Amino acid sequence: MRTAIATVCLSGTLPEKIDAIAAARFKGVEIFENDLLSFNGRPRDARRMIEDRGLQTVTFQPFRDFEGMPEPQRSKVFARAERKFDIMQELGCDLLMVCSNVAPDSLGGIDRAAADFHALGELAAQRGMRVGFEALSWGRHVHDYRDAWEIVRRADHPAVGLVLDSFHVLARGTDLSAIRTIPKDRIFLVQMADAPKLDMDYLSWSRHYRCFPGQGDLPIDDFMLALNETGFDGLLSLEIFNDRFRAGSTRSVAIDGQRALLVMLDELRQKTGAAVAGLPSLPPKARCSGVEFIEFATDARAKNALEQTLQGLGFMKAGTHRSKAVTRWRQGDANVVVNAETDGFAHSFNIMHGLSVCALALRVDDAQRTVARATALLDPPFQQPVAPGELNIPAVRCLGGSLLYFVDHKSGLDRLWDVDFEPVVLDPDSGTGLERVDHISQSMHHEEMLTWLLFYTSLFEARKTPLQTVLDPGGIVQSQVVDAGNGGLRLVLNASQSQLTQSSRFLSDFFGSGVQHIAFGTRDIFATVERIKANGVDLLAIPQNYYEDLEVRVDLPLETIARMQANNILYDRDDAGEYFQAYTQTIEGGMFFEIVERRHYAGFGAINAPIRLAAQSRLAQIATQLGV
Repeated sequence: MRTAIATVCLSGTLPEKIDAIAAARFKGVEIFENDLLSFNGRPRDARRMIEDRGLQTVTFQPFRDFEGMPEPQRSKVFARAERKFDIMQELGCDLLMVCSNVAPDSLGGIDRAAADFHALGELAAQRGMRVGFEALSWGRHVHDYRDAWEIVRRADHPAVGLVLDSFHVLARGTDLSAIRTIPKDRIFLVQMADAPKLDMDYLSWSRHYRCFPGQGDLPIDDFMLALNETGFDGLLSLEIFNDRFRAGSTRSVAIDGQRALLVMLDELRQKTGAAVAGLPSLPPKARCSGVEFIEFATDARAKNALEQTLQGLGFMKAGTHRSKAVTRWRQGDANVVVNAETDGFAHSFNIMHGLSVCALALRVDDAQRTVARATALLDPPFQQPVAPGELNIPAVRCLGGSLLYFVDHKSGLDRLWDVDFEPVVLDPDSGTGLERVDHISQSMHHEEMLTWLLFYTSLFEARKTPLQTVLDPGGIVQSQVVDAGNGGLRLVLNASQSQLTQSSRFLSDFFGSGVQHIAFGTRDIFATVERIKANGVDLLAIPQNYYEDLEVRVDLPLETIARMQANNILYDRDDAGEYFQAYTQTIEGGMFFEIVERRHYAGFGAINAPIRLAAQSRLAQIATQLGV
């Protein structure tokens, strides 16, 4: 099976797109006509550029409003087709993609359309070329792949074949069983696109919200299983129209596309047991059982304030690194590493971002296998020097240039605290009841969100929750969760198009994407928060109006609500259980901490997010007025 990507998926000029496609290790490229029209060169120059990078032009597209035109438009459209064949000859491309007619003056009729395609096939065959017919989901007369196939079948020409586009098929909820009956040699091209489930017209949905397989909600697996039953081993390409992609990094989006195809095809292999020719199988997805540590990059000035906050939260200094200015802080199963080195990765990260989370370490079932999968998915491993006798913990680059480390039991990497650190005797009475890392919230640019959603879900056994919108005083924040399902890994991804939301202000202050807040879990939030307050940690003040509304909205005892108000604790519940949460005020770098108690509750208190954001916004305004 040959894989490719359409230039329409990417931002930039045609040379920039071709460079990115080659760097992402694609072998084929679909040339979108507008990219060629705006190219400062002849089609033969584009061909030379494409072939010099080891690529092949597999499709020229789209050819619009062809079938069913009355005269004199019919004669004109065939003349236009001849000109496109001239261009394709210069490009070194043999397949023209024709999408179903949307012109208001077009005429319907399967036989009429089939006759047009037979005639077009004759012209194409004279040039050694082919044409593929795609049913647009908003086509005027043909919007169902089954009708498109019937037209191709009746055209009965070896140079005329079918184009299947997963978006157009799945968006309309079309039955997939007919795909299984199509001869594989009559399918000239399969274009892949996912999308979120949205209630809107097909044209707008397609032109703005398509995404790579695995990033949306369409049943891509069902489509691929039906296609697989045909024995199809031809051209598989990505065709994505997405506003985020067109605003994002050309190379990053191209890599996302390759990653999405690799994962999709590997999952098909697992379901069917059939290898995909030309594509290696991937190591299995990693099973994550927990967060081993969270590493902060700091300098001497900010280190004391950070460690004072950690002490206030009940963390105890549990070790010092044997060769570096690095300390371990521990409470329960939660480990925080404070890195104050004056050279190396963390130091560089601190120079760029200030006090910040520069790395996360996850406990996985097989660390080396996890890195091997990440590498196969085009995420290169990270290496830095380690002292003799110290552990070399495998890692890859993650959000905002941070690191993602992997430790496991089978290789002994979980012994890092004994091997790399000198232990410090803990004070058992200094804790506040925090037991674990509950979840980690990452803020990112709006155009990055699909990238990191794909990164996490392609690397780990994890599910993505439905996208939620959260009201911030400065605009709308989109939030989506990656959840391993066992409590070991919960990542909340946040992004906003408004520059006035707290998420966007963090990006501006942080100079990039990164971890904005960390939630620690406790079994008794009231006792924990009261101890934290006694330790001098300032909590985020919640308005009295919230608690007055809570009295009439839920059936909690009044004394419980009064205690919640005294401790600035927020509340939510679902059919399964209850959720209590409280927040610290923001520390240097724009970060803050959350304390949560879960009682058989799986969510994240989304109903309380606007309350928290408004409270944080008020504090930010006060700080601005005071010049802090």
